[in-house]
Amino acid sequence: MLYEKIIEIIVYLLSELKIKKQLADVDMENLAKLGYTQNEINTAFSWVYSKIYAGEKVFLEPKTDTKSYRFLHDAEQNIISADAYGYLIQLKELGLINNLDIDLIIDKIMVSSYNIVSKDEMKSIIASYLLDLDEMNDKNSRIMININDTIQ
Repeated sequence: MLYEKIIEIIVYLLSELKIKKQLADVDMENLAKLGYTQNEINTAFSWVYSKIYAGEKVFLEPKTDTKSYRFLHDAEQNIISADAYGYLIQLKELGLINNLDIDLIIDKIMVSSYNIVSKDEMKSIIASYLLDLDEMNDKNSRIMININDTIQ
């Protein structure tokens, strides 16, 4: 659940940045009032800052993505709930993911053993996708530390 909360904070941060705020202007007290821990807030800020610092685009450029939407096949509609798909579309509109990302996420869902994907499960899948949780065992490929890691 920790990583899903981090994605929620990242979505909040990007929403704030999209309305022309600076990262330093985001009200961290508001996030704490919403029930997020300082560790979750710091991790989300760290992720966004590391993307900016590394020169990566936080928001996708309009020219790199179309305004088209992917329709779900009947088999996909049986597995992906409307809320979960709506969350994907929300992240695309925010500029956090693009059409290719949506295709990759849906492909991952379809080859997995999901009966139905709720919005909460979609948050977990997206957290895994965006935060590279599959590579968390490789200490050299991570931008975040795990709870058991030490800094030397």
